[in-house]
Amino acid sequence: MKQRIITAVVALAIFIPILILGGFWIDLAACVLAVVAMSEIFIMRKKIIVSLDFLLAALGVLAVTVPDSWLRWLPAYLSRLDVIYAVVVLLLLSTVASKNRTTYDDVAVTALSLFYIGTGFHYFVMLRNDPNGGLDTLLFAMLIVWLTDSGAYFCGRAFGKHKLWPAISPNKTWEGSLGGNATALIFAAIYLHFFPQAYPFWPMMGIALVLSIVGSLGDLIESALKRYYGVKDSGRILPGHGGILDRFDSMLLVMPMIHFFGIL
Repeated sequence: MKQRIITAVVALAIFIPILILGGFWIDLAACVLAVVAMSEIFIMRKKIIVSLDFLLAALGVLAVTVPDSWLRWLPAYLSRLDVIYAVVVLLLLSTVASKNRTTYDDVAVTALSLFYIGTGFHYFVMLRNDPNGGLDTLLFAMLIVWLTDSGAYFCGRAFGKHKLWPAISPNKTWEGSLGGNATALIFAAIYLHFFPQAYPFWPMMGIALVLSIVGSLGDLIESALKRYYGVKDSGRILPGHGGILDRFDSMLLVMPMIHFFGIL
């Protein structure tokens, strides 16, 4: 517990100023986090990260993550999707160059991962730097995620009896999950009173509930991924907390959902 607290304090001391500053600094932080998250996918799969495959994967996830302003150097007839497609083609060619040491399945996992990771961090950046959203909307989404997770943990320890999905995450319970949703909604109501968002109060409360549920599903997706690869944590970069994917698994789904609701 002591290690977790120390790591959390240090991480927040670094992360909070970046959130407040926004702009270039949040763009850069998202790019670094996306590349580290991609490296965790490689490490879980026992793949070498000092390799051409990982270099291409890093370029691919950056192509998805970076804001539009970072791609202004592209000719007018090329889009972000063209860059991503070029990276995927190079990954496919690596199956030939490596004589199938890099397989089609390897490329498929990498391509899926760069969209999964990159899209989440892209909308994280877009939400922070959006003039119609900004810091207060980003904090709204992040608080929903954090409070769902914390509420689920404490409610699960206090009241948990019925397993939620033991084949994927044996410690999670229905009582904990519902407690996490309720905790998030209570604090969302308080937050919306002081910081109104894009829609009126009750539609935003409905959105908060959806975000809370989606965040929980993001956590289960990460649990399924780790169980499949037989690892406890996605990485070790955050002592006591695991890896970047462990900390951002819910947000990777919640941030795009903000866009789907038209808030961004």
